[in-house]
Amino acid sequence: MLVKVWVIPLLYLDFEIRREYIVANLCENKNRPQMRCDGKCYLAKRIASLDEQEKRQAEKTYMSRLIDQVMDQRSDFTFTKPPVVVEFLPRAVFSLASSFTPRVAADDIFHPPARLI
Repeated sequence: MLVKVWVIPLLYLDFEIRREYIVANLCENKNRPQMRCDGKCYLAKRIASLDEQEKRQAEKTYMSRLIDQVMDQRSDFTFTKPPVVVEFLPRAVFSLASSFTPRVAADDIFHPPARLI
């Protein structure tokens, strides 16, 4: 992990240390001095190849992990249900003694006429 963090700064350091050699021998634009490339084309090309290599490595790592997870035979899969534990609580007993007598609504409407005194 630490190597990945330091790759690009080390690449820049290498470029700065070997700048004269890169400009004289490795620069792609040494025949066109009006571009004032000074080896930056070489540096850009190295950074692009490093990024491409890192992408390929990440893809390879992802695929190997995916295949390893799919093909992993070490895991034992069981589909048995765990036993169900049922606990019966004591049943509460309630009693209700109503102080009201049941009443029928029809008794209020249908009754003999009241006497007038």
